Amino acid sequence: MDVNRSPGPDAPTRFLTHPLRIRVPQYCPPCDRRSGIMTDGRACPSPTGDRHRGRAVALGVLVALIGGCAVGPSFVRPAPPNVTTYTAEGTAPNLVPGASEPSQRLLTGQAIPAAWWRLFRSPALDTVVRQALSASPTISAAKARLAQAQQLVAQARGAYYPQIDAGASAERLKGPPIALGIRPNHNLPTFNLYSVGTIASFDPDVFGLTARQVEKRAAQAETRVYQLAAAQLAVSGNAVTAAITAASLRSQIHAAEALVAADRNTLALVREKFAVGKVARTHPLAAEFQLSNDRALLPPLRQRLAAAEDALATLVGELPAQWTPPALTLADFTLPTKLPVSLPSALVRHRPDILAAQARLHASSAAVGVADARMYPDFRLSASFGTAALAATSLGEGANLVWTLASGLTAPIFHGGSLRAQKRAAVAQFHATLAIYRQTVLVSFQQVADVLRALGHDAELVNAARHALDASRSTLSLQRLRYRAGKTSRLRLLAAERRYQEARLRYIQAKGNRYLDSAQLFVALGGGGWVNPTRCTECSVPSGATGNGNRSYSATPGPEYRHESMNR
Repeated sequence: MDVNRSPGPDAPTRFLTHPLRIRVPQYCPPCDRRSGIMTDGRACPSPTGDRHRGRAVALGVLVALIGGCAVGPSFVRPAPPNVTTYTAEGTAPNLVPGASEPSQRLLTGQAIPAAWWRLFRSPALDTVVRQALSASPTISAAKARLAQAQQLVAQARGAYYPQIDAGASAERLKGPPIALGIRPNHNLPTFNLYSVGTIASFDPDVFGLTARQVEKRAAQAETRVYQLAAAQLAVSGNAVTAAITAASLRSQIHAAEALVAADRNTLALVREKFAVGKVARTHPLAAEFQLSNDRALLPPLRQRLAAAEDALATLVGELPAQWTPPALTLADFTLPTKLPVSLPSALVRHRPDILAAQARLHASSAAVGVADARMYPDFRLSASFGTAALAATSLGEGANLVWTLASGLTAPIFHGGSLRAQKRAAVAQFHATLAIYRQTVLVSFQQVADVLRALGHDAELVNAARHALDASRSTLSLQRLRYRAGKTSRLRLLAAERRYQEARLRYIQAKGNRYLDSAQLFVALGGGGWVNPTRCTECSVPSGATGNGNRSYSATPGPEYRHESMNR
Protein backbone atom coordinates (compact mmCIF):
# COMPACT_ATOMS: atom_id res chain seq x y z
CA MET A 1 0.00 0.00 0.00
CA ASP A 2 1.31 3.45 -0.95
CA VAL A 3 0.69 5.58 2.08
CA ASN A 4 2.03 8.76 0.47
CA ARG A 5 -0.55 9.01 -2.34
CA SER A 6 -3.64 11.16 -2.03
CA PRO A 7 -6.60 9.24 -0.61
CA GLY A 8 -9.58 8.26 -2.62
CA PRO A 9 -13.16 8.96 -1.66
CA ASP A 10 -13.50 5.61 0.09
CA ALA A 11 -10.30 5.92 2.12
CA PRO A 12 -10.45 6.37 5.91
CA THR A 13 -10.73 9.90 7.11
CA ARG A 14 -7.59 10.19 9.27
CA PHE A 15 -5.57 6.94 9.25
CA LEU A 16 -4.71 4.07 6.94
CA THR A 17 -4.02 0.58 8.26
CA HIS A 18 -0.63 -0.75 7.21
CA PRO A 19 -0.38 -4.49 6.35
CA LEU A 20 1.72 -4.88 9.51
CA ARG A 21 -1.25 -3.48 11.47
CA ILE A 22 0.48 -0.17 12.12
CA ARG A 23 -1.72 2.90 11.96
CA VAL A 24 -0.09 5.37 9.55
CA PRO A 25 -1.18 9.04 9.35
CA GLN A 26 -2.75 9.98 5.99
CA TYR A 27 -2.62 13.26 4.14
CA CYS A 28 -5.72 15.40 4.76
CA PRO A 29 -6.72 18.42 2.63
CA PRO A 30 -7.15 21.83 4.29
CA CYS A 31 -10.35 22.28 6.25
CA ASP A 32 -12.58 25.32 6.65
CA ARG A 33 -13.56 25.18 10.31
CA ARG A 34 -16.36 27.71 9.94
CA SER A 35 -18.19 25.69 7.28
CA GLY A 36 -16.94 22.27 8.36
CA ILE A 37 -16.13 21.38 4.70
CA MET A 38 -12.71 20.45 3.30
CA THR A 39 -11.48 21.71 -0.06
CA ASP A 40 -12.34 18.37 -1.67
CA GLY A 41 -15.97 18.67 -0.58
CA ARG A 42 -15.86 16.20 2.27
CA ALA A 43 -16.71 16.97 5.86
CA CYS A 44 -13.89 18.00 8.17
CA PRO A 45 -12.60 15.17 10.39
CA SER A 46 -13.71 15.03 13.98
CA PRO A 47 -11.19 16.28 16.58
CA THR A 48 -11.89 13.16 18.64
CA GLY A 49 -8.74 11.50 17.32
CA ASP A 50 -6.65 14.46 18.46
CA ARG A 51 -8.21 14.29 21.89
CA HIS A 52 -7.56 10.56 22.14
CA ARG A 53 -3.99 11.02 21.04
CA GLY A 54 -3.50 13.79 23.59
CA ARG A 55 -4.89 11.57 26.32
CA ALA A 56 -2.52 8.79 25.32
CA VAL A 57 0.42 11.16 25.47
CA ALA A 58 -0.70 12.44 28.88
CA LEU A 59 -1.12 8.88 30.12
CA GLY A 60 2.38 8.03 28.90
CA VAL A 61 3.82 11.04 30.70
CA LEU A 62 1.94 10.06 33.87
CA VAL A 63 3.29 6.51 33.71
CA ALA A 64 6.79 7.86 33.22
CA LEU A 65 6.38 10.15 36.21
CA ILE A 66 5.11 7.35 38.42
CA GLY A 67 7.83 4.92 37.34
CA GLY A 68 10.59 7.44 37.72
CA CYS A 69 14.23 6.65 38.22
CA ALA A 70 16.38 6.52 41.34
CA VAL A 71 19.21 9.03 41.34
CA GLY A 72 22.30 8.45 43.44
CA PRO A 73 24.64 5.48 43.76
CA SER A 74 23.45 1.88 43.49
CA PHE A 75 25.00 -0.21 46.25
CA VAL A 76 27.35 -3.05 45.36
CA ARG A 77 28.65 -5.06 48.28
CA PRO A 78 32.44 -5.00 48.70
CA ALA A 79 34.43 -7.86 47.26
CA PRO A 80 35.95 -10.33 49.75
CA PRO A 81 39.68 -10.13 50.48
CA ASN A 82 41.82 -11.84 47.87
CA VAL A 83 43.43 -14.35 50.25
CA THR A 84 43.16 -18.10 50.64
CA THR A 85 44.54 -18.54 54.19
CA TYR A 86 44.13 -16.74 57.49
CA THR A 87 47.82 -16.73 58.47
CA ALA A 88 50.95 -15.80 56.51
CA GLU A 89 52.46 -19.26 56.88
CA GLY A 90 49.19 -21.04 56.15
CA THR A 91 47.38 -23.42 58.48
CA ALA A 92 48.39 -27.03 58.98
CA PRO A 93 45.41 -29.32 58.40
CA ASN A 94 46.36 -31.55 61.33
CA LEU A 95 46.85 -30.56 64.97
CA VAL A 96 48.35 -33.77 66.39
CA PRO A 97 49.81 -33.39 69.90
CA GLY A 98 50.86 -37.00 70.31
CA ALA A 99 49.70 -40.57 70.46
CA SER A 100 48.23 -40.16 73.97
CA GLU A 101 45.98 -37.19 73.12
CA PRO A 102 43.23 -36.92 70.48
CA SER A 103 44.25 -35.11 67.32
CA GLN A 104 42.25 -32.33 65.69
CA ARG A 105 41.88 -31.96 61.93
CA LEU A 106 40.92 -28.72 60.22
CA LEU A 107 38.35 -29.28 57.47
CA THR A 108 38.91 -26.30 55.19
CA GLY A 109 35.91 -25.13 53.21
CA GLN A 110 33.30 -27.07 55.18
CA ALA A 111 30.26 -25.41 56.70
CA ILE A 112 29.84 -25.14 60.45
CA PRO A 113 26.76 -26.92 61.84
CA ALA A 114 24.05 -24.72 63.28
CA ALA A 115 24.27 -26.28 66.76
CA TRP A 116 28.07 -26.29 66.74
CA TRP A 117 28.27 -26.67 70.53
CA ARG A 118 26.92 -30.21 70.12
CA LEU A 119 30.30 -31.19 68.72
CA PHE A 120 31.47 -31.29 72.37
CA ARG A 121 28.94 -34.13 72.92
CA SER A 122 27.63 -32.85 76.23
CA PRO A 123 23.84 -33.06 76.74
CA ALA A 124 24.09 -30.76 79.76
CA LEU A 125 25.92 -28.15 77.69
CA ASP A 126 23.29 -28.39 74.95
CA THR A 127 20.54 -27.81 77.53
CA VAL A 128 22.29 -24.74 78.93
CA VAL A 129 22.92 -23.18 75.51
CA ARG A 130 19.37 -23.72 74.32
CA GLN A 131 18.03 -22.25 77.54
CA ALA A 132 20.27 -19.21 77.07
CA LEU A 133 19.09 -18.74 73.48
CA SER A 134 15.44 -18.88 74.50
CA ALA A 135 15.62 -16.78 77.69
CA SER A 136 18.39 -14.23 77.12
CA PRO A 137 17.18 -10.61 77.50
CA THR A 138 19.88 -9.57 75.02
CA ILE A 139 18.28 -11.68 72.30
CA SER A 140 14.79 -10.49 73.24
CA ALA A 141 15.92 -6.88 72.85
CA ALA A 142 17.51 -7.66 69.48
CA LYS A 143 14.29 -9.29 68.27
CA ALA A 144 12.27 -6.25 69.36
CA ARG A 145 14.64 -3.91 67.52
CA LEU A 146 14.30 -6.05 64.40
CA ALA A 147 10.50 -5.91 64.61
CA GLN A 148 10.71 -2.13 64.97
CA ALA A 149 12.96 -1.84 61.92
CA GLN A 150 10.62 -4.00 59.84
CA GLN A 151 7.67 -1.76 60.71
CA LEU A 152 9.70 1.31 59.77
CA VAL A 153 10.25 -0.31 56.36
CA ALA A 154 6.50 -0.84 56.02
CA GLN A 155 5.95 2.78 57.02
CA ALA A 156 8.39 4.01 54.37
CA ARG A 157 6.83 1.81 51.68
CA GLY A 158 3.49 3.52 52.32
CA ALA A 159 4.78 6.53 50.37
CA TYR A 160 4.50 4.46 47.18
CA TYR A 161 0.70 4.64 47.38
CA PRO A 162 -1.85 7.49 47.26
CA GLN A 163 -2.84 9.02 50.57
CA ILE A 164 -6.62 9.23 50.97
CA ASP A 165 -8.38 11.04 53.82
CA ALA A 166 -11.97 11.91 54.63
CA GLY A 167 -13.10 15.17 56.15
CA ALA A 168 -16.15 17.11 57.21
CA SER A 169 -16.61 20.68 58.36
CA ALA A 170 -19.29 23.09 59.52
CA GLU A 171 -18.53 26.81 59.26
CA ARG A 172 -20.31 30.12 59.81
CA LEU A 173 -18.97 32.73 57.40
CA LYS A 174 -19.10 36.49 56.91
CA GLY A 175 -16.76 38.35 54.62
CA PRO A 176 -16.38 40.55 51.56
CA PRO A 177 -18.19 39.21 48.47
CA ILE A 178 -15.07 39.32 46.31
CA ALA A 179 -13.38 36.80 48.62
CA LEU A 180 -15.94 34.22 47.49
CA GLY A 181 -15.90 35.16 43.80
CA ILE A 182 -19.08 37.31 43.98
CA ARG A 183 -19.41 40.75 42.46
CA PRO A 184 -18.80 43.52 44.99
CA ASN A 185 -22.24 45.10 44.33
CA HIS A 186 -23.91 42.05 45.85
CA ASN A 187 -24.49 42.03 49.57
CA LEU A 188 -23.21 38.90 51.31
CA PRO A 189 -25.11 37.96 54.45
CA THR A 190 -23.80 35.81 57.23
CA PHE A 191 -24.34 32.16 56.31
CA ASN A 192 -23.49 28.59 57.30
CA LEU A 193 -21.44 26.27 55.10
CA TYR A 194 -21.37 22.51 55.50
CA SER A 195 -19.03 20.22 53.57
CA VAL A 196 -18.22 16.51 53.45
CA GLY A 197 -15.71 14.83 51.17
CA THR A 198 -12.52 12.94 50.55
CA ILE A 199 -9.07 14.21 49.66
CA ALA A 200 -6.47 12.14 47.79
CA SER A 201 -2.86 13.01 47.12
CA PHE A 202 -0.02 11.20 45.44
CA ASP A 203 3.65 12.10 45.10
CA PRO A 204 5.13 10.41 42.00
CA ASP A 205 8.59 9.13 42.79
CA VAL A 206 10.12 10.71 39.70
CA PHE A 207 13.71 10.93 40.93
CA GLY A 208 13.67 8.07 43.42
CA LEU A 209 13.45 9.90 46.73
CA THR A 210 10.93 7.41 48.09
CA ALA A 211 12.83 4.47 46.61
CA ARG A 212 16.04 5.56 48.30
CA GLN A 213 14.26 6.15 51.62
CA VAL A 214 12.75 2.67 51.46
CA GLU A 215 16.13 1.25 50.48
CA LYS A 216 17.72 2.94 53.49
CA ARG A 217 15.07 1.60 55.87
CA ALA A 218 15.38 -1.88 54.36
CA ALA A 219 19.16 -1.81 54.82
CA GLN A 220 18.68 -0.72 58.42
CA ALA A 221 16.27 -3.62 58.94
CA GLU A 222 18.84 -5.93 57.38
CA THR A 223 21.36 -4.58 59.88
CA ARG A 224 19.00 -5.55 62.70
CA VAL A 225 18.72 -9.06 61.25
CA TYR A 226 22.47 -9.55 61.45
CA GLN A 227 22.68 -7.86 64.84
CA LEU A 228 20.17 -10.42 66.09
CA ALA A 229 22.32 -13.18 64.61
CA ALA A 230 25.41 -11.65 66.24
CA ALA A 231 23.60 -11.49 69.59
CA GLN A 232 22.62 -15.14 69.35
CA LEU A 233 26.16 -16.10 68.37
CA ALA A 234 27.56 -14.09 71.28
CA VAL A 235 25.11 -15.61 73.78
CA SER A 236 25.78 -19.17 72.63
CA GLY A 237 29.54 -18.57 72.52
CA ASN A 238 29.58 -16.98 75.96
CA ALA A 239 27.45 -19.80 77.37
CA VAL A 240 29.82 -22.44 75.98
CA THR A 241 32.86 -20.49 77.21
CA ALA A 242 31.39 -20.04 80.68
CA ALA A 243 30.39 -23.72 80.92
CA ILE A 244 33.82 -24.99 79.79
CA THR A 245 35.57 -22.49 82.06
CA ALA A 246 33.50 -23.63 85.03
CA ALA A 247 34.16 -27.30 84.20
CA SER A 248 37.91 -26.68 83.89
CA LEU A 249 37.98 -24.75 87.16
CA ARG A 250 36.14 -27.53 88.99
CA SER A 251 38.68 -30.05 87.72
CA GLN A 252 41.52 -27.71 88.70
CA ILE A 253 40.02 -27.28 92.18
CA HIS A 254 39.86 -31.07 92.60
CA ALA A 255 43.52 -31.34 91.58
CA ALA A 256 44.52 -28.45 93.84
CA GLU A 257 42.68 -29.99 96.80
CA ALA A 258 44.50 -33.28 96.19
CA LEU A 259 47.77 -31.34 96.07
CA VAL A 260 46.99 -29.64 99.38
CA ALA A 261 46.11 -33.02 100.93
CA ALA A 262 49.50 -34.38 99.83
CA ASP A 263 51.17 -31.32 101.39
CA ARG A 264 49.38 -31.93 104.69
CA ASN A 265 50.53 -35.55 104.76
CA THR A 266 54.08 -34.45 104.01
CA LEU A 267 54.00 -31.82 106.75
CA ALA A 268 52.65 -34.29 109.31
CA LEU A 269 55.38 -36.80 108.46
CA VAL A 270 58.16 -34.19 108.58
CA ARG A 271 56.96 -32.95 111.95
CA GLU A 272 57.09 -36.51 113.32
CA LYS A 273 60.66 -36.88 112.07
CA PHE A 274 61.62 -33.50 113.51
CA ALA A 275 60.10 -34.44 116.89
CA VAL A 276 62.40 -37.46 117.15
CA GLY A 277 65.39 -35.53 115.84
CA LYS A 278 65.70 -37.22 112.45
CA VAL A 279 65.47 -33.98 110.39
CA ALA A 280 66.50 -30.41 110.93
CA ARG A 281 64.16 -27.52 111.77
CA THR A 282 64.28 -26.33 108.17
CA HIS A 283 62.41 -29.38 106.91
CA PRO A 284 59.07 -28.71 108.69
CA LEU A 285 59.39 -25.01 107.83
CA ALA A 286 59.81 -25.86 104.15
CA ALA A 287 56.82 -28.22 104.31
CA GLU A 288 54.69 -25.53 105.95
CA PHE A 289 55.69 -23.05 103.25
CA GLN A 290 54.77 -25.52 100.52
CA LEU A 291 51.38 -26.22 102.12
CA SER A 292 50.57 -22.52 102.48
CA ASN A 293 51.73 -21.84 98.93
CA ASP A 294 49.51 -24.56 97.47
CA ARG A 295 46.53 -23.57 99.63
CA ALA A 296 46.78 -20.10 98.09
CA LEU A 297 45.82 -21.66 94.76
CA LEU A 298 42.30 -22.48 95.93
CA PRO A 299 40.69 -19.06 96.67
CA PRO A 300 41.36 -17.62 93.17
CA LEU A 301 40.13 -20.81 91.53
CA ARG A 302 36.95 -20.79 93.61
CA GLN A 303 36.38 -17.10 92.89
CA ARG A 304 36.75 -17.64 89.15
CA LEU A 305 34.39 -20.62 89.37
CA ALA A 306 31.76 -18.53 91.16
CA ALA A 307 32.11 -15.77 88.57
CA ALA A 308 31.70 -18.26 85.71
CA GLU A 309 28.59 -19.75 87.34
CA ASP A 310 27.11 -16.28 87.90
CA ALA A 311 27.81 -15.37 84.27
CA LEU A 312 26.12 -18.56 83.16
CA ALA A 313 23.06 -17.74 85.29
CA THR A 314 22.84 -14.30 83.69
CA LEU A 315 23.10 -15.78 80.21
CA VAL A 316 20.16 -18.11 80.81
CA GLY A 317 18.11 -15.22 82.19
CA GLU A 318 18.17 -16.22 85.86
CA LEU A 319 19.36 -14.58 89.05
CA PRO A 320 22.48 -16.25 90.51
CA ALA A 321 20.65 -16.93 93.77
CA GLN A 322 17.76 -18.65 91.97
CA TRP A 323 19.64 -20.92 89.58
CA THR A 324 21.80 -23.93 90.22
CA PRO A 325 24.35 -24.53 87.44
CA PRO A 326 25.15 -28.06 86.32
CA ALA A 327 28.25 -29.45 88.06
CA LEU A 328 30.18 -30.09 84.86
CA THR A 329 33.81 -31.16 84.70
CA LEU A 330 36.09 -31.63 81.71
CA ALA A 331 35.24 -35.32 81.79
CA ASP A 332 31.73 -34.36 80.62
CA PHE A 333 33.08 -32.97 77.32
CA THR A 334 34.58 -34.57 74.24
CA LEU A 335 37.17 -32.64 72.26
CA PRO A 336 35.97 -32.02 68.67
CA THR A 337 38.41 -33.89 66.45
CA LYS A 338 37.13 -32.36 63.19
CA LEU A 339 37.01 -28.57 63.04
CA PRO A 340 35.18 -27.07 60.03
CA VAL A 341 36.99 -23.93 58.83
CA SER A 342 35.29 -21.74 56.24
CA LEU A 343 37.33 -20.15 53.48
CA PRO A 344 38.32 -16.49 53.90
CA SER A 345 36.06 -15.54 50.99
CA ALA A 346 33.13 -17.20 52.76
CA LEU A 347 33.84 -15.58 56.13
CA VAL A 348 32.78 -12.12 54.94
CA ARG A 349 29.51 -13.59 53.64
CA HIS A 350 28.72 -15.48 56.84
CA ARG A 351 30.01 -13.76 59.96
CA PRO A 352 27.15 -11.67 61.42
CA ASP A 353 29.17 -8.63 62.50
CA ILE A 354 30.69 -8.32 59.01
CA LEU A 355 27.26 -8.65 57.41
CA ALA A 356 25.86 -6.04 59.81
CA ALA A 357 28.67 -3.65 58.88
CA GLN A 358 27.92 -4.33 55.20
CA ALA A 359 24.22 -3.57 55.75
CA ARG A 360 25.14 -0.31 57.51
CA LEU A 361 27.30 0.54 54.49
CA HIS A 362 24.28 -0.13 52.27
CA ALA A 363 22.18 2.22 54.41
CA SER A 364 24.86 4.92 54.09
CA SER A 365 24.87 4.46 50.31
CA ALA A 366 21.08 4.87 50.24
CA ALA A 367 21.41 8.01 52.39
CA VAL A 368 23.59 9.52 49.65
CA GLY A 369 20.80 8.75 47.19
CA VAL A 370 18.26 10.42 49.49
CA ALA A 371 20.40 13.56 49.72
CA ASP A 372 20.88 13.53 45.95
CA ALA A 373 17.15 13.14 45.25
CA ARG A 374 16.32 16.14 47.46
CA MET A 375 18.16 18.34 44.95
CA TYR A 376 15.58 17.49 42.25
CA PRO A 377 11.97 18.70 41.85
CA ASP A 378 9.09 17.14 43.75
CA PHE A 379 5.80 16.41 42.03
CA ARG A 380 2.35 16.12 43.59
CA LEU A 381 -1.02 15.07 42.25
CA SER A 382 -4.13 15.78 44.31
CA ALA A 383 -7.87 15.44 43.99
CA SER A 384 -10.91 16.03 46.15
CA PHE A 385 -14.54 15.05 45.86
CA GLY A 386 -17.42 15.94 48.12
CA THR A 387 -20.46 18.09 48.68
CA ALA A 388 -20.95 21.56 50.11
CA ALA A 389 -24.25 23.16 51.05
CA LEU A 390 -25.69 25.97 53.11
CA ALA A 391 -27.78 23.46 55.04
CA ALA A 392 -26.68 20.11 56.36
CA THR A 393 -29.84 18.47 55.00
CA SER A 394 -28.86 19.48 51.46
CA LEU A 395 -25.48 17.75 51.40
CA GLY A 396 -26.86 14.76 49.53
CA GLU A 397 -28.23 16.78 46.60
CA GLY A 398 -26.42 16.29 43.30
CA ALA A 399 -26.26 20.01 42.62
CA ASN A 400 -23.97 20.48 45.61
CA LEU A 401 -21.18 18.23 44.38
CA VAL A 402 -17.70 19.75 44.55
CA TRP A 403 -14.53 18.28 43.06
CA THR A 404 -11.02 19.41 42.28
CA LEU A 405 -8.04 18.04 40.36
CA ALA A 406 -4.63 19.58 40.83
CA SER A 407 -0.99 18.98 40.14
CA GLY A 408 2.04 20.73 41.50
CA LEU A 409 5.78 20.92 41.28
CA THR A 410 8.30 22.17 43.81
CA ALA A 411 11.87 22.65 42.63
CA PRO A 412 14.73 23.79 44.86
CA ILE A 413 16.33 26.98 43.56
CA PHE A 414 18.23 28.50 46.48
CA HIS A 415 18.72 26.96 49.92
CA GLY A 416 21.94 28.63 50.94
CA GLY A 417 24.00 25.60 49.94
CA SER A 418 22.31 23.39 52.53
CA LEU A 419 21.28 20.69 50.04
CA ARG A 420 24.78 20.32 48.61
CA ALA A 421 26.22 20.33 52.12
CA GLN A 422 23.75 17.61 53.09
CA LYS A 423 24.90 15.47 50.17
CA ARG A 424 28.59 16.03 50.98
CA ALA A 425 27.89 15.05 54.59
CA ALA A 426 26.17 11.86 53.40
CA VAL A 427 29.15 11.03 51.18
CA ALA A 428 31.54 11.60 54.09
CA GLN A 429 29.40 9.35 56.28
CA PHE A 430 29.54 6.67 53.59
CA HIS A 431 33.35 6.79 53.55
CA ALA A 432 33.42 6.58 57.36
CA THR A 433 31.09 3.57 57.30
CA LEU A 434 33.24 1.97 54.61
CA ALA A 435 36.32 2.39 56.82
CA ILE A 436 34.43 0.80 59.73
CA TYR A 437 33.47 -2.11 57.48
CA ARG A 438 37.09 -2.65 56.49
CA GLN A 439 38.14 -2.50 60.14
CA THR A 440 35.49 -5.07 61.03
CA VAL A 441 36.83 -7.40 58.34
CA LEU A 442 40.42 -6.91 59.54
CA VAL A 443 39.52 -7.63 63.16
CA SER A 444 37.53 -10.71 62.14
CA PHE A 445 40.44 -12.16 60.18
CA GLN A 446 42.76 -11.34 63.08
CA GLN A 447 40.54 -13.23 65.51
CA VAL A 448 40.41 -16.30 63.29
CA ALA A 449 44.19 -16.22 62.79
CA ASP A 450 44.78 -15.82 66.54
CA VAL A 451 42.54 -18.78 67.38
CA LEU A 452 44.13 -21.00 64.73
CA ARG A 453 47.59 -20.22 66.10
CA ALA A 454 46.32 -20.75 69.65
CA LEU A 455 45.03 -24.20 68.72
CA GLY A 456 48.46 -25.14 67.42
CA HIS A 457 50.12 -23.91 70.61
CA ASP A 458 47.46 -25.64 72.70
CA ALA A 459 48.32 -28.91 70.99
CA GLU A 460 51.99 -28.46 71.84
CA LEU A 461 51.21 -27.44 75.42
CA VAL A 462 48.81 -30.28 76.12
CA ASN A 463 51.33 -32.68 74.59
CA ALA A 464 54.06 -31.48 76.96
CA ALA A 465 51.69 -31.46 79.93
CA ARG A 466 50.54 -34.99 79.13
CA HIS A 467 54.14 -36.24 78.92
CA ALA A 468 54.86 -34.64 82.31
CA LEU A 469 51.72 -36.21 83.76
CA ASP A 470 52.60 -39.65 82.42
CA ALA A 471 56.16 -39.35 83.75
CA SER A 472 54.99 -38.26 87.21
CA ARG A 473 52.40 -41.05 87.29
CA SER A 474 55.08 -43.62 86.44
CA THR A 475 57.37 -42.18 89.12
CA LEU A 476 54.58 -42.35 91.69
CA SER A 477 53.80 -45.95 90.79
CA LEU A 478 57.47 -46.87 91.10
CA GLN A 479 57.81 -45.12 94.46
CA ARG A 480 54.76 -46.98 95.75
CA LEU A 481 56.30 -50.31 94.77
CA ARG A 482 59.62 -49.35 96.38
CA TYR A 483 57.84 -48.16 99.52
CA ARG A 484 55.95 -51.45 99.86
CA ALA A 485 59.24 -53.28 99.40
CA GLY A 486 60.85 -51.11 102.06
CA LYS A 487 63.37 -49.61 99.63
CA THR A 488 62.27 -45.97 99.97
CA SER A 489 60.88 -43.72 102.64
CA ARG A 490 57.35 -42.45 103.04
CA LEU A 491 58.65 -38.92 102.58
CA ARG A 492 59.87 -39.75 99.06
CA LEU A 493 56.52 -41.36 98.29
CA LEU A 494 54.66 -38.22 99.38
CA ALA A 495 57.00 -36.07 97.30
CA ALA A 496 56.26 -38.21 94.22
CA GLU A 497 52.56 -37.91 94.89
CA ARG A 498 52.85 -34.15 95.16
CA ARG A 499 54.70 -33.89 91.82
CA TYR A 500 51.97 -36.00 90.23
CA GLN A 501 49.24 -33.66 91.50
CA GLU A 502 51.19 -30.64 90.21
CA ALA A 503 51.49 -32.25 86.77
CA ARG A 504 47.79 -33.12 86.83
CA LEU A 505 46.86 -29.52 87.61
CA ARG A 506 48.95 -28.18 84.70
CA TYR A 507 47.49 -30.81 82.37
CA ILE A 508 43.93 -29.85 83.30
CA GLN A 509 44.72 -26.20 82.62
CA ALA A 510 46.21 -27.01 79.21
CA LYS A 511 43.30 -29.28 78.33
CA GLY A 512 40.76 -26.64 79.35
CA ASN A 513 42.48 -24.03 77.17
CA ARG A 514 42.28 -26.41 74.22
CA TYR A 515 38.54 -26.85 74.71
CA LEU A 516 38.05 -23.09 75.06
CA ASP A 517 40.02 -22.26 71.92
CA SER A 518 38.09 -24.89 69.97
CA ALA A 519 34.86 -23.13 70.96
CA GLN A 520 36.36 -19.74 70.14
CA LEU A 521 37.18 -20.95 66.64
CA PHE A 522 33.51 -21.61 65.93
CA VAL A 523 32.60 -18.17 67.29
CA ALA A 524 35.35 -16.42 65.30
CA LEU A 525 34.10 -18.10 62.12
CA GLY A 526 30.59 -16.79 62.75
CA GLY A 527 28.87 -19.92 64.01
CA GLY A 528 26.60 -21.80 61.68
CA GLY A 529 23.12 -21.41 60.21
CA TRP A 530 22.22 -18.16 61.98
CA VAL A 531 20.94 -16.10 59.07
CA ASN A 532 18.52 -17.76 56.69
CA PRO A 533 17.55 -15.87 53.50
CA THR A 534 13.79 -16.44 53.42
CA ARG A 535 10.68 -14.46 52.73
CA CYS A 536 10.59 -11.14 54.55
CA THR A 537 8.53 -8.61 52.63
CA GLU A 538 9.22 -5.91 55.19
CA CYS A 539 12.97 -6.20 54.53
CA SER A 540 12.81 -6.22 50.73
CA VAL A 541 14.64 -3.54 48.80
CA PRO A 542 12.95 -2.10 45.69
CA SER A 543 14.56 -3.44 42.54
CA GLY A 544 16.25 -0.71 40.57
CA ALA A 545 17.11 1.18 43.76
CA THR A 546 19.97 -1.07 44.71
CA GLY A 547 22.67 -3.03 43.01
CA ASN A 548 21.73 -6.13 44.98
CA GLY A 549 18.35 -6.64 43.32
CA ASN A 550 15.35 -7.58 45.38
CA ARG A 551 16.93 -9.50 48.25
CA SER A 552 15.19 -10.15 51.55
CA TYR A 553 16.27 -11.58 54.84
CA SER A 554 14.84 -12.91 58.05
CA ALA A 555 16.49 -14.43 61.06
CA THR A 556 15.41 -17.87 62.23
CA PRO A 557 18.19 -18.90 64.60
CA GLY A 558 18.13 -20.39 68.04
CA PRO A 559 16.42 -23.56 69.22
CA GLU A 560 13.71 -23.36 66.56
CA TYR A 561 16.26 -23.33 63.73
CA ARG A 562 16.39 -26.60 61.79
CA HIS A 563 19.65 -28.00 60.46
CA GLU A 564 20.74 -31.47 59.40
CA SER A 565 23.32 -31.81 62.14
CA MET A 566 20.71 -31.00 64.79
CA ASN A 567 18.46 -33.88 63.79
CA ARG A 568 21.06 -36.61 63.59
